[in-house]
Amino acid sequence: MQALIDAGARDDDFPALSLVISNVGEAFGLTRARQAGIEALCIDHRGFSSRQEFEAVLHEKLISHAIDMVCLAGFMRVLSPFLVKLWQGKIINIHPSILPAFQGLHTHRRVLETGCLVHGCTVHEVREALDDGPILVQGIVPVKAGDTADGLAKRVLSMEHRCYPLAAKMQAAALLRFEAVQPRLLVHDDLCA
Repeated sequence: MQALIDAGARDDDFPALSLVISNVGEAFGLTRARQAGIEALCIDHRGFSSRQEFEAVLHEKLISHAIDMVCLAGFMRVLSPFLVKLWQGKIINIHPSILPAFQGLHTHRRVLETGCLVHGCTVHEVREALDDGPILVQGIVPVKAGDTADGLAKRVLSMEHRCYPLAAKMQAAALLRFEAVQPRLLVHDDLCA
């Protein structure tokens, strides 16, 4: 989320960030948003009797704030088909792997266990299936000898900070023109040598 805030601060053409919602009241993202002058709300999912009830309130907040596009950043809840259908083509997510490989959790550890030579991240439109949907931007980083999951995660996070703002800007522009985004690939400098 901080990469999106920073992109908005340095790029007048970046889509306006007008609302941050978390389902965890202590999420540091809420503090970051408020420090940047962005409205921040907590809608605690535990206060609802069902996922659909929680997502209906989430949807209402998005509508009441005239939100055009949703960027998931650290929102660690799988969205139901109910909300995904309501926002089809308007929700994007970043995942720490080169999708479709390594969907789900613990991607860095799994990449190291399988002996992959490259790793990365993917920004994609959200669909009903987990870590699925049209790919907007992918970033690739090298897997180095002696890498740990934490070290690899830091390298991937650095690439995520490049990819997510690019994808958000591309998706927002495409939504304004009612067209699909042409996917992009960013490659870590170490792979270009």
